[in-house]
Amino acid sequence: LSAWEALAQQFVMRPFEFSTANRVVFGCGTVKQAGPALAALLQGEAPAVLVTFDGFEERAASLFASLAAVGARQVRFTVQQEPTTELLQAAVELAHNERVNCCIGYGGGSAMDMAKAVAVLVTNGGDPLDFLEVVGKGKAITKPGLPCIAIPTTAGTGAEVTKNAVIGSTKHHVKVSLRSNYILPAVAIVDPELTYSLPPSVTCASGMDALTQCLEPFVCNLTNPITDALCREGMKRAARSLERAYREPLCAEARQDMSIASLIGGIALANAKLGAVHGFAGPLGGMLHRAPHGALCAALLPHVVEANIARITDLAKRSDPALPATLERFDEVARILTGNHNAKANDAVTWLKNLCASMKVPGLAELGMTLQDVPVVLPKAAAASSMKGNPVVLPPEVLADILVKAM
Repeated sequence: LSAWEALAQQFVMRPFEFSTANRVVFGCGTVKQAGPALAALLQGEAPAVLVTFDGFEERAASLFASLAAVGARQVRFTVQQEPTTELLQAAVELAHNERVNCCIGYGGGSAMDMAKAVAVLVTNGGDPLDFLEVVGKGKAITKPGLPCIAIPTTAGTGAEVTKNAVIGSTKHHVKVSLRSNYILPAVAIVDPELTYSLPPSVTCASGMDALTQCLEPFVCNLTNPITDALCREGMKRAARSLERAYREPLCAEARQDMSIASLIGGIALANAKLGAVHGFAGPLGGMLHRAPHGALCAALLPHVVEANIARITDLAKRSDPALPATLERFDEVARILTGNHNAKANDAVTWLKNLCASMKVPGLAELGMTLQDVPVVLPKAAAASSMKGNPVVLPPEVLADILVKAM
């Protein structure tokens, strides 16, 4: 390339795609629209629906009533832990045996991801490991799934609008994804009232996941103008409302902000990339079975941001033309989080550390990790799909340092 051609390429926008759930319904009380949404999807076909939920029927009473009102035959499947290949296979067999024609995921990411995965495996056949990335065969999902409705009861994962389903492989001690546009739910119903009863620890963990999923796509190596605009809005809402929702669980404004931030995070990660926080969280979640995904993200986020800023600053001194622009992204993150128009990148690190301290975020050691786990985690994290979106390649010694600091 000539010097002029090389310069011109710096200003040419990279091609991108954007996709999300076919229909998004947001607002207090909207869970009551689940029945009519189901009926509209099936267009006169008698509804037989597999509902994946946490097993607490009282908390799902509004959903069940809405489905009953349209004559739906309900087959209920309890998901009280993050899905595994074995649990997924059992749900698929139940769906086949009961001849269901729709799946509904009601709950956190686990319940929603289970419903999304069942919906595509029922129509595509095969074993979950045939389609799982990293540890499975990674075969393409070639057929549309059953219609799927996703209804979050936490404000964190954004799984109601993502095109992946996170599944744990007990054999490989890691969490990985089924991934396809066919996994996107047909309808996402986001009712902030469903989050009012969350305990502070869950509000914190899920909220930090939402914040992470707005921040990482904004600084990743595959950004686009649509997700950028959404991420700015998501970070702003999470910054002003996460701690308030943690301390005032019945604050409608804070709960709505966090539900919006979670929704935005899901849209962003489905259309851009994530980074090292999620690169670590997948393998750690497979090893530390009782550690909630959001809690892992919370423990890691300040230290990953700090390491990325340090690495980018160091490499930028060597005249890499792409890196100063990346550092400017972290400056903007700092301005959004702190509300200070003069903030610089490292102010974001201070703000995140203070937030985690204020909400008593547990470290990785408290979540079950030991120093002996560090060399086991590193190669798994390096191979994770999320790590490939990190804005800069972090060498093994930096990755190890992040884990130790996050303990």
